[in-house]
Amino acid sequence: MDYNKLAELLFPNITKTPEEYEKIYPERNLPAKAKVTRLGPSPTGFIHLGNLYGAFVDERLAHQSGGIFYLRIEDTDDKRYVEGAVDIIIDSLRFFGINFDEGALKPESNASVCSSNGNTANCSSGRTNAASSGNYGPYYQSERGELYQCFAKELVKKGQAYPCFLTSEQIDEIRAKQEANKENMGIYGKYALSRNLTYEEIEARINAGESYVIRLKSDGNTELPPEEIRHIEIEDGIRGTLSMPENNQDVVILKANGIPTYHFAHVIDDHFMRTTHVVRGAEWLPSLPIHVELFEKVGFKMPVFCHTAQLMKIDEETGQKRKLSKRKDPELSLDYYRNEGYHPDAVREYLLTILNSNYEEWRAENPLADINEFYFTTEKMSNSGALFDLNKLNDVSKDTLVRIPASELRKFMADWSREFRPKITHFFEEDPSYIEKILDLGRSGDKPRKDLVYAKQIFEFISYFFDDYFKIEDSVPENAAADVKDILTEYLASYNHADDQSEWFNKIRAIAEKLGYAAKPKDYKKNPEMYKGHVGDVSTVIRIAVMGRSQSPDVWEIQQILGEERTRRRIQAFIS
Repeated sequence: MDYNKLAELLFPNITKTPEEYEKIYPERNLPAKAKVTRLGPSPTGFIHLGNLYGAFVDERLAHQSGGIFYLRIEDTDDKRYVEGAVDIIIDSLRFFGINFDEGALKPESNASVCSSNGNTANCSSGRTNAASSGNYGPYYQSERGELYQCFAKELVKKGQAYPCFLTSEQIDEIRAKQEANKENMGIYGKYALSRNLTYEEIEARINAGESYVIRLKSDGNTELPPEEIRHIEIEDGIRGTLSMPENNQDVVILKANGIPTYHFAHVIDDHFMRTTHVVRGAEWLPSLPIHVELFEKVGFKMPVFCHTAQLMKIDEETGQKRKLSKRKDPELSLDYYRNEGYHPDAVREYLLTILNSNYEEWRAENPLADINEFYFTTEKMSNSGALFDLNKLNDVSKDTLVRIPASELRKFMADWSREFRPKITHFFEEDPSYIEKILDLGRSGDKPRKDLVYAKQIFEFISYFFDDYFKIEDSVPENAAADVKDILTEYLASYNHADDQSEWFNKIRAIAEKLGYAAKPKDYKKNPEMYKGHVGDVSTVIRIAVMGRSQSPDVWEIQQILGEERTRRRIQAFIS
């Protein structure tokens, strides 16, 4: 077989050589040990926690080493492409503090950015009016067709790839036969029916208009028993040394339309974008032998693969661990966290607790430190299963929000409400001082309150400060129900907004004693038969009249924020 002749038959329009592409995409000029990482999502319109989980690893590895983190859109599957998906990817990740140094941009940016590094395919493809920023693009795989075909052509020249004319019906027949014989599934060995076609046979079938794909001609021996199959060893950045059987599948590298499969595209792109570390989920481990063989056959140095643990959760029904599910778990989608209003700092903080085993210890020792001061390492990552716990996220969020100034928290609430609850946005914009006092309530001192979790919950928690949302939610203590009017009438008569906290509470004690309640809870506990209740019951009546709730931060502080007029008005309304 004259493989050069075959390569020209299959790829007559591919004229650039591998050497030319090496010049177009030279080695990056970066510090020693700097890492180059990438996020390569498909534009399906759904971006999930796993994407953020991996992107956080990518971002930390690159930026703390003085390297580059870029965004590559893997849009070679037209059936999965969703218009507007790139906007969603970029906006969602940017919201959570994941920023790229280069790569794909939102489509509307195309007018102002189109890199020029000698590759004429480096501007928009037209399908998405795509845009890229950086010297290693285009960063949309759909625009890199000639590059992939150049290296498919090279593999054909070396006799390491071939055109395969198997129809879908033939492949179904092969699959059925393999199932019946309990054999490994796929195209290999005796099932690779196009592997040994002559040049003349290939040419005749192409001239006859038959459709074909390009398959890798694997070196794996398919006739050996499992125990004799050659094993390969790979150093994984998270899992250490991995040993697995070599690939023996003749996988497709170019589809019939000339578009590459993921296997082939990522090998070419990671080389020419000069990626040093590939972070991806454990579900890609079975494909690793294919990728190793592809890197070897095209002659590229392999990046360090870092296979992250799958995100798991405890199933509420079974009590067992299971993978997070798009169908069952709304918290898998990043939209969930934006809709609920989780602060991006809290989500990042939580992700680090499941990404690096030593992070919580570091945070305890450095409670006020910037999160970027923590040195992230793949060695401290779990390789079994990362357990996601929404309750733990809520606890982390409470600790995180305590460290965020009220002024910043108010702006966050305004931004969140503008997008998800526009009817309440004016509360966070019209009187910043009022809102910041509310948000700061009880957050100072050695033991600050930690009851703010996410924006939706925060608004519900503080809604009683706004007359439009104020409502009576709880009942007064049963033992004080008969005295409600007397308690509140006495309270209004003695109320002085200028009283300090001590003077204010002494007046409540006096009201309690006058109406037959113990001035101290311990007195009531010792002699319950002597009292109707204790001062706490009296103050709860006042609390419910003012806040509508039996549980709240300090009543005196709340009244200072509400102001005298609003406080009196609410109490009078409750009496009426």
